[in-house]
Parts: sequence; C-alpha cells; structure tokens
Amino acid sequence: MARVFIPDYEYAERIKKAAALVAKAGLDVMIVNSTESDYADVRYFSRFWPLFERAGVAIAANGDAALMCGPESRIFAADRSYIQKIYPSLYYRESANPAYPEFKGNTYCDVFRGIGVQGEHIKIGISGYLTTTAVMMDALRNDYPKAEIKIVDEIMVSLRQIKSENELACMREGFRIVELATKAVMEKLRPGVTELAMVGVAQQCIYENGAEYEGLPMYVFSEKSTSHAISRPGYRVINEGDLVQLNLSAKVDGYSPSVGIPVCVGKFTPEKRRYVEFCLKAHEWTEKSLRAGIKASEIAKGFYQLYVDNGYEKNFVYGPCHGTGLIEVEAPWMETSSDYILQPNMTFQVDTFLSGPSYGMRWEQGVVIREDHAESLCAPIGKIYEL
Repeated sequence: MARVFIPDYEYAERIKKAAALVAKAGLDVMIVNSTESDYADVRYFSRFWPLFERAGVAIAANGDAALMCGPESRIFAADRSYIQKIYPSLYYRESANPAYPEFKGNTYCDVFRGIGVQGEHIKIGISGYLTTTAVMMDALRNDYPKAEIKIVDEIMVSLRQIKSENELACMREGFRIVELATKAVMEKLRPGVTELAMVGVAQQCIYENGAEYEGLPMYVFSEKSTSHAISRPGYRVINEGDLVQLNLSAKVDGYSPSVGIPVCVGKFTPEKRRYVEFCLKAHEWTEKSLRAGIKASEIAKGFYQLYVDNGYEKNFVYGPCHGTGLIEVEAPWMETSSDYILQPNMTFQVDTFLSGPSYGMRWEQGVVIREDHAESLCAPIGKIYEL
C-alpha cells in the first residue's frame, strides 16, 4: 500500500500563503516555534519534527523562509526538512541547557538577513505564542531592540483550520489504523490484564499498519481513572464489570486523529449504562448539528442546554468539539464564547465527555465540515460494547 503523506508542493503553497498574510498584516517577518510535543506550526511549513531541542520557522513577507533548530539538530533537520535554509542556534537548545562553548550559533539577525529582511526598525510577528519560550523572546528583543513585536496567533489558526485534500487523506489513513488498533485491543481486553498491557497491544498494531507514532498517549483507563478528562494509563489491573475508556490514536505524516469509546468488561450496571447512553445521545446530537455557515457558539450553547434539559448540568466539563489535525487537539475550540463561523473543510474531533459519580466516559470521532452536514472521517461509532 502506498504511503500517505503531504507532498513537497503543498509545503511551498503553505509558505506562499503565510507570506501573503504576513505582508497583509504589515509585518516584515513572522516566526513560529515548536517543541517536540507541540510540533505543529514548524512541521506545517517544514516537515521537520524536533527531538529534545526546539525548532522555529521564520517566513518573510517576500516569501522566503528559514528553519531554526538546536545545535545538535543541524544534520537531522537538513535530512528531514522541506525548507533548505537551516540555522542552528543556541536559542533552540534543549532544556538541559548545555553551554556548547565551542559552538558559534546563529542569531535572529543572521536568520532574517538570510531571508532578505533588512534593517533594525522592522515589524516582527509571533504566531503560536504559547510555544515560544522566554529564551526566544529575550533573544529576539536583544537582537532587535528597535523592532515592533506583535502576537499574531490568528495567522496560524487561519492557515491550519481549513484542511486540504492531502491533509484529509492523512487523517483518514490515521483513522483507518486506529480502527484496527481498537479492534485488536477489544479482542485482548479481559479481566486480569493491565491498562498498560492494552496500550502495548494498540502500539504494536498501529506501527505494524503504517503509523509513524501515537497521535496522543494511548488512553486505556479503567474505573476511577475514567473520570480523568486528561490522564495517562497505569498499572491498574482491569477487573470483571469495569468500565474501560479507550481513546486510541495513530499519527500519519504528523496528522493525529483518535477514536474514543467506552466499553465494559462484562455488563454495565444500570447507572453506568444510563450515563453512557446519554453521553452517546449528546455526541450524536452534535454530529447531526454540524454544517457550514453556522456559528460555533450556537452549537456549543445547544450542546450545553442538552445537558441542562436532561439533568446532567453538573456532569458537564467542556464544549462539544475541538479542532484537529497535526495535533489531536488544536484550535479552534467550540465553546459558548466562540464567535467564528464553521467553514467547509474545517476538521473537528466531536469530543463528548461526561463526568459521572466516580467515573467518566468519552465518545469521540473526527469529522470534516461540509456545506450541509459533517462528514465522518472514520467508521461510525455508537455501538455500546459489553465484552
């Protein structure tokens, strides 16, 4: 089977679009920065995924671009990056903070001059501000004390929220692999196994079927730990009658979809089944409500009202959807305060979490917004499993 990936021409198109937005914003240059765990903005333009060290991309209004990496990543970056201009810098070193006394690193001045940005009184945009470290910001201010620095997170949100057909293909392939992993785990799930042992089953399956990595740390939670909206699996032994939350994922060329379903090892108690069924009802309501042209806050308000009307107001944790793509959870979120309009080819995880008395559950799947509906990127979910 041919590998699914983002072709070179799409990276070129992304840089060209970003440069146009940089110019439109009145900037001379924009910087995006990434870490190993939150790699999306840098990988979006360069294909490069840093390890240990940080990485950044600078894009000039003139359309030229450069990749910045840590001192040890120069050869690694040159081997993997679409962007050919590469500048190793101490600003992007790892958190162990080595001094590298023999290394002469590049400054932001070196990088900007290399992509045709001249002068001191320039306008610099930072997009993806939360992944920019204090070290980077201090260095930028020291290198360009006369520059105007602005936070322009909206540029990356506008670029990444609308997916191309190549991006959708990567996501569909990820979902295909996740479905195989979910089936493999449920075949092995029984009393006496640990949460982490089931993670091992999922990991083996995704790598055997073409994933480059987990799209997020595999969720195999049982009983009390299912109440964690965000958590990690542990050594707990799964017992007869346990509620088990599966949220498995697979990364394909950076794209990181996941599928979430609650299952029971044995039979659900009447109380647990009631919670699972309402959670599924809320999930299905959201999926049927999504379409282009509707305001995101209207979906979120209707979703919250569904909890209120059914007596689950105190079990509500967060809104109905979040963006998805290179990171499983990415902007934009869908909340009661969200004022954006849904557009065709926006992608979301319909992520429905319900907090129970001493447990929780989540139904989750990925969709792409179409003119009059939301198209699921994976096989239908909704069957209530009692193993």
